[in-house]
Amino acid sequence: MLAATPLSACADAPAMSARPGARAADPDLVPRATAGWSAWVASFKGRARSAGIRADVIDAAFRGAGFVPGVVARDRNQTEFRRSFEDYLNIVAPESKVEAGRAAFARQRRALAAIEARYGVPAEIVCAIWGVESNYGQRRGDIPTISAISTLAYDGRRGAFFESQLIAALRILQAGDVAPDRMVGSWAGAMGHTQFIPTSYLQSAVDFDGDGRRDIWGEDPTDALASAASYLAGAGWQRGATWAVEDPSGGLTPDAGGPSFRTGPNFRVIKRYNNSDSYALGVGHLADRIAGGGPLRASFGPDRFGMTKDQRQELQRRLTATGFDTDGTDGVIGPKSRAAIAAFQRSRGLPATGDPSLRLLAMF
Repeated sequence: MLAATPLSACADAPAMSARPGARAADPDLVPRATAGWSAWVASFKGRARSAGIRADVIDAAFRGAGFVPGVVARDRNQTEFRRSFEDYLNIVAPESKVEAGRAAFARQRRALAAIEARYGVPAEIVCAIWGVESNYGQRRGDIPTISAISTLAYDGRRGAFFESQLIAALRILQAGDVAPDRMVGSWAGAMGHTQFIPTSYLQSAVDFDGDGRRDIWGEDPTDALASAASYLAGAGWQRGATWAVEDPSGGLTPDAGGPSFRTGPNFRVIKRYNNSDSYALGVGHLADRIAGGGPLRASFGPDRFGMTKDQRQELQRRLTATGFDTDGTDGVIGPKSRAAIAAFQRSRGLPATGDPSLRLLAMF
């Protein structure tokens, strides 16, 4: 992994891999060979050969590949908006994910124990990363990695970075760890159960099950889980040290008025996987819950709209019951909830701000 780069490609968000079937549902995620992309690829192939990639590997990798317009749209539409820690935690560590994590941990208990014995990273931390990155393997992504990364390299916003990832992806193919048609992942090129970008894969991926391939893409998550532990161990994980503990006098308070934490040395190691305080806290808290721990002791206060989580959930329930579907009642006011609020506001002749409020709740 490059020192300044998160292992998974989107540092401030939970795993954003495409859901199964996303390409079929969204034509903008289907690769297409445009003139500009094809010209760029023709030029890139010479640079790839100079970097030691065999011509047959390059040809196989780009056979059927193309420009993916939806990838560019997602890259350009990343905003500066940052979720509150409460919202982030509601997304990455809700009760449903805790329960699923305990079940996944039980299924992989033997492999996780062996991985912990070798690398010193607690099994629950590895399992939590798996949960945050791909929902325990359910959201590994299905966008062809060569198409996604070459699109971003050609687009040019971070051209040098993505060209280095493209070279790394070709090295993975050249090593025979995966076939080109199985190398799929998120729109930003993060792959497999634990969402490795190609350079991080080359640095830290391991063949833990001994089948001769470092397979992070298949149904068996063993190599991916071991690779995540390998990465954290290489980043300086300290056996027996803490990641963080909830402490009213702790030095880290992500949300004003919310829980505070006293962080330990392994907190910084988790941030090497994804350079975000919320990410490290989310992984650590989910790991504690998977291991049998309880919810955070401190409560979160009202949000910037003056609403608590219970009030936001009640607003979502009432909107959905009235025909304005919020696509869930998790208390997170995301795009679907904002669209439902705006539609309700228009139906009442109000300015369509999409903002929740206690006044809006009282209208039902």
